[in-house]
Amino acid sequence: MSVRRASAEARDRGLPPPAAVVIGVGGLYVAQSVIGGVFFTGLPAVMRKSGASLNDIAFILITVLPWSFKFVWSPLVERWRAPHGRPKRSRPVVAAIGAFGVGALAACAFIGPTALAPLAVAMMVASFASATVDIATDGYAVENLAAKNRGWGNSAQVGGAYLGNAIGGGVFLILVDHLGWTPATLVMAVALVALAVPFLATRETAPVTSKDAPPQSLGAALRRPEVRYGLLLVAVYVVGQKWAALLVGPFLIDAGVSLSTLGVVNGAGVTVSGLIGAFSGGYLLRRFGAYPIMQATLAVHVIGLIGFAVCAYLQARSPAAIAVLVGLQLVGAATFSLGVTALYSELMGRVSLAQAGVDFTLFQSMDAIVSVIGWQITGSFGDRLGYGVCFMTAAALGLAALVALPAIGRRGSSLRQADQGA
Repeated sequence: MSVRRASAEARDRGLPPPAAVVIGVGGLYVAQSVIGGVFFTGLPAVMRKSGASLNDIAFILITVLPWSFKFVWSPLVERWRAPHGRPKRSRPVVAAIGAFGVGALAACAFIGPTALAPLAVAMMVASFASATVDIATDGYAVENLAAKNRGWGNSAQVGGAYLGNAIGGGVFLILVDHLGWTPATLVMAVALVALAVPFLATRETAPVTSKDAPPQSLGAALRRPEVRYGLLLVAVYVVGQKWAALLVGPFLIDAGVSLSTLGVVNGAGVTVSGLIGAFSGGYLLRRFGAYPIMQATLAVHVIGLIGFAVCAYLQARSPAAIAVLVGLQLVGAATFSLGVTALYSELMGRVSLAQAGVDFTLFQSMDAIVSVIGWQITGSFGDRLGYGVCFMTAAALGLAALVALPAIGRRGSSLRQADQGA
């Protein structure tokens, strides 16, 4: 469908033009990922360069907890943003909560990367604000995009995540290397404001929800077996795919890669690879389905982890070995984005349209909870066990997830058939 025709249909339903919605939410998705890129990709490398241990780095990453537990307050956010019987108020919610995130990131600029306790507090505030804005953004996107246009919103979400991580984990590292911590972090705070402007300029004309509609709740989500098995699917897949993510940046730094080089790899290389994987997902999903893609990407991931483990055991530091490691990272980025696209495509079929924001937030929170558990484990034992053991353990977990996926897929299919029969 053409953009012109989609815009005409949106006007007929009283919705904003889809292009305006996609650009608006896309800016917010990029901004949220800028914060994540700074905290979870850029900062660990800066801390390692400053002599921090893997345990210190793992401590800082507790600031992912708001993303892990945002499901707890997601019904409250949605009731505030979209009160039944009254007009939606997404823009005031995003503006108010987003201001706390910008202020907290600016505070990080003056705290510095070595003052762990105050830095963790400021990061926690920024992460809480970012996670809350994400709940409101997802709800706005679902309400203001017709069902046939929501694929555009999904592209904005996936692409925005990679672009934001490129800025926060790539451009940020280059700026730190050349300007220092404070100016680089302030530039990121200004970028957040600029990225929010398109959304704050959009109109919100989604229909008002009936005053008699039941309120959104976690209980309604957890009573549905499709959601419960979706949570299991997320947990298994994340254990297989994400638990070694914390180690890659510090390992490359220890192997002799400079901050600027790592910034270029994380910025341009990982972003391009990730976008290729994400945007190829639409075609591949239609042809092969979600579970075969998830299995294939897990298999590639396991092979990559074994490659990292071999380099770690051999203590490879030559330019050729570093080139191999960077290549493995780029291939891993492409397959990871493709696998996550398949995963969340599968999860979309498990979401109730009556409270899509709450259901989808549950899945995202499970992703974050399992991720942070793995990062804490690898960070706590990484210094004692070494990179080689950690990478091989992660590869074994990936292989276990690969074996478990078919059974979960069969159960998911039976639940759908039962639901349709009912």
